[in-house]
Amino acid sequence: MEYGYVRVSTVSQNIDRQMDEMYKLGLNSKQIYVDKQSGKDFNREKYQKLKRKLKKNDLLIVKSIDRLGRDYKMIIEEWHHITKVIEADILVIDMPLLDTRNDASNLVGKFISDIVLQILSFVAETERENIRQRQAEGIRLAKERGVHMGRPKYVLPDNFNEVAASYLRREIKCSDAVKLLNMARGTFLKYAHMK
Repeated sequence: MEYGYVRVSTVSQNIDRQMDEMYKLGLNSKQIYVDKQSGKDFNREKYQKLKRKLKKNDLLIVKSIDRLGRDYKMIIEEWHHITKVIEADILVIDMPLLDTRNDASNLVGKFISDIVLQILSFVAETERENIRQRQAEGIRLAKERGVHMGRPKYVLPDNFNEVAASYLRREIKCSDAVKLLNMARGTFLKYAHMK
């Protein structure tokens, strides 16, 4: 049996392109499982349902490897489970080398797919590490130049100090203070108690 898996990260994203690819390969809507949530892990309802259905010699089709998930270490674990434990095949449409059916009679297809997946994993992990390093470097350089990072500083109203002092001396209630300052209660209390 052949199954397709389609994933987008949010409900608002469009699945048409992935669905078209599945239909071109002859799958119907009952064979396609769709998740509209992040690929940060594999705790996705439809994916788990599909995985429970997979049996030996079935074929799982995905448009691209990142549709399966974002974390390559987890993808490799899933790949291993599907191909070695369940003994189903996987086809990644955008990367024909990731097709465990290729010459499967002498295991060359599975071997090549496993190697390609390991290389992709290494490249993705290296790129993630490079991005983190560039971000940290950028933040460090920005701080050295005096660039403020994060939220902009909250600008207190001109009369804040006198109203806060009246509140702290219990001359006015908190509700009156926030009305006078046109501030949220939590924000007022946070800054009033810093004085």
